[in-house]
Amino acid sequence: MDPLVSLIAASLAFVGTHFALSHPLRAPLAGRIGENGFRGLYSVVALGTFVWAVTAFRAVGPGDAPLWHGMSEVLWAIGTVVMLLASVLLAGSFLRNPALPDPRAAQHAAAGPHGVFHVTRHPMMWSFALWAGVHILLSPTPRQLVLAGALGFLALVGARMQDRKKEQLMGEAWAGWEAQTSYWPRLGRIARSGTVAWIGGIVIWLAATYGHIHANGVPAGLWRWIG
Repeated sequence: MDPLVSLIAASLAFVGTHFALSHPLRAPLAGRIGENGFRGLYSVVALGTFVWAVTAFRAVGPGDAPLWHGMSEVLWAIGTVVMLLASVLLAGSFLRNPALPDPRAAQHAAAGPHGVFHVTRHPMMWSFALWAGVHILLSPTPRQLVLAGALGFLALVGARMQDRKKEQLMGEAWAGWEAQTSYWPRLGRIARSGTVAWIGGIVIWLAATYGHIHANGVPAGLWRWIG
């Protein structure tokens, strides 16, 4: 199979199985194999399709000509800042997040917005979407458009679908949370993310951009200028 075709197929499988297992298939499968069994199945399918996608991505190689020039220093600087903000959102998303599977989810929602949730109620999803957008901006090759585009689509559409599912599961608790928070990120409020989110985000940002050198042979983040 052509590597790009394999990448398209893998990306569709990754996104499609996420949506299917998170929504129409979740209840019948969990009822048959139990919640723990379902989580195991979900993890295996997600990991398997993601490894397939990454393997196909690498098989395509970086040789395709970019659809526009994405490597200017100005774009790199913009991408570096956006990735820092995405890292802060990701770090803060683990703190009392009502969207995560937690028996205290309703309590977290009732407590009102805090930290990165002043920015958006889906900080983890938006961190992935911003990551995808930066990679497409800086490396607009066909393979990047397929994989990063699939991940960004999954994050943003998945967040909308999560709203609907949580409305059914949590009722008024989630409705109240929605009324106090925003789907769309209000990045002007990023300063209110809190010390833990900022420290965690900076650590994630520095580690990920440093790892980018070894994983892809391309210095990213601050390492592009101080490496």
